[in-house]
Amino acid sequence: MKKLDELRDYISKLGKVCVAYSGGVDSDLVMNVAHEVLKDNAIAIIGDGVMLSRKDLQDAERLAKKAGIKYYIIKADAFAVKEFKFNDKRRCYFCKKNIMGGVKSKAAELGFTTIVDGKNADDGKHYRPGAQAADELGLVSPLYVVGMTKADIREAAKELGLETWNKASNSCLATRFPYDTELTAENFEKVEAAELLIAQKGIPSGRVRLHGDIARIEIPKQYFGEFIADTETIDKIKNIGFRYITLDLEGFRSGSMD
Repeated sequence: MKKLDELRDYISKLGKVCVAYSGGVDSDLVMNVAHEVLKDNAIAIIGDGVMLSRKDLQDAERLAKKAGIKYYIIKADAFAVKEFKFNDKRRCYFCKKNIMGGVKSKAAELGFTTIVDGKNADDGKHYRPGAQAADELGLVSPLYVVGMTKADIREAAKELGLETWNKASNSCLATRFPYDTELTAENFEKVEAAELLIAQKGIPSGRVRLHGDIARIEIPKQYFGEFIADTETIDKIKNIGFRYITLDLEGFRSGSMD
């Protein structure tokens, strides 16, 4: 694949990089290619905070181990960021500054000054305030530079045999709440527990959007019948602490809170 060769060539010229790693298909491709072409001159750093589900953290750590790259996990106190805690519309900008600032500090401590991320050529089509923060911090985006779209990335990941090639996209847990509402650890835990129950049923891209005591569930439309018939899972979700369980008839769509 030509784009994959271009990615290898571009990353090889960076010499020494730290990958800001999330475990998604984008950063997973960057991490594996960086490790392939730079060997010990590539490391990965995972930012761990309340915004990241425990399942996503465990997946990221497992995949970094599988790749064989040296990796580190840093703690990020998202609630220390006022704009995050009160779910400002630009919370992603401020949160990214916080997390990536920590990644840069840890990387510098380890002797790495170039930080690469998983921004791709499609990201400009969506509301991504975090991308501005990454630019301001001087992060490098190899996928974006070589013009790789999400489809290109999945094709390349499949060619490399990466298990993330068809992994459903995920996002920060803060996206499950309306803007300008206070975020709490308790509500994050409720949403995470409910989404885990949906995932355990084999339903991809399940989102539980919280509106007060109402859980608005978004899943791909082809799973509607299966989900509605599964009264046991619905009861389990309700028992997490929601008064009402609703199914969004528009189905799953990324960024619906925007």
